[in-house]
Amino acid sequence: MTAWMVRTGHGPAHPISGGRPTAGPEGVTRSRGRGTSRVSGALAGAAALLTLAYGAGVGVAAQEPAPAAPGGHGAHDSHGGHGGHGGHGAHGASAADPSRADDVAGAGGSSWMRAAGVFSPPGSFVPSDALTYDTRLVPAGARIEVTEFTDPSGTRVGTRLRGLTPGRAYGMHVHTSPCGADPAAAGPHYQHRPSATADPVNEVWLDFRTDEDGDGRAEAVQDWNFREGGARSVIIHDRQGGAGERAACFTVPFGPDDRA
Repeated sequence: MTAWMVRTGHGPAHPISGGRPTAGPEGVTRSRGRGTSRVSGALAGAAALLTLAYGAGVGVAAQEPAPAAPGGHGAHDSHGGHGGHGGHGAHGASAADPSRADDVAGAGGSSWMRAAGVFSPPGSFVPSDALTYDTRLVPAGARIEVTEFTDPSGTRVGTRLRGLTPGRAYGMHVHTSPCGADPAAAGPHYQHRPSATADPVNEVWLDFRTDEDGDGRAEAVQDWNFREGGARSVIIHDRQGGAGERAACFTVPFGPDDRA
């Protein structure tokens, strides 16, 4: 299974890995089953955004394989972050007016999504869906990538971040609404079943710790899928666990592809 992605021509390195991009520094790629791929979204807006930010033009698409199916419960933090909670991982943010590439529903009941973005403060000259509210913790220009793989057995959410404060612990959760200039706009944690308490088994927690370069990553696996339209962002918090001040937010189209 492959996914088509828009990418920059001779633009900057990949926003997370540092290599040449297989997708632009901001945008969304979605693959569903073996459906027919189509490129959609505001390409002109994306070209203007990339030209302003990086001096790069919009190039052609590339292919990338989808990840393996979810394997079990819990979370993995490759940089030694908070790992004592059952459903832990990490999450992130994407710039506004992204170019999008979609695979419309096909056989198999599986879906793969990738969103990447560059953080900027609310009200910046170049609008962004990746917003930083505390530039000491999430500097402008820091980068994020969020991936989601779903099939009938469950959901895997992964995140990679670059350019944050080195050697620091962060909390991160999936939230119910898109990001806004007000940190509260993203709403509460997404919950599989309504509950009055924060719970990493009933929610998606992506706590992580950055390395000496300010890079971090995390992953969470659950045996359930998001409700359509119910999960729309990730919030980066100033501390790990179920709460904390909101340092940054990234709008991500989790769950069934209701944009097709």
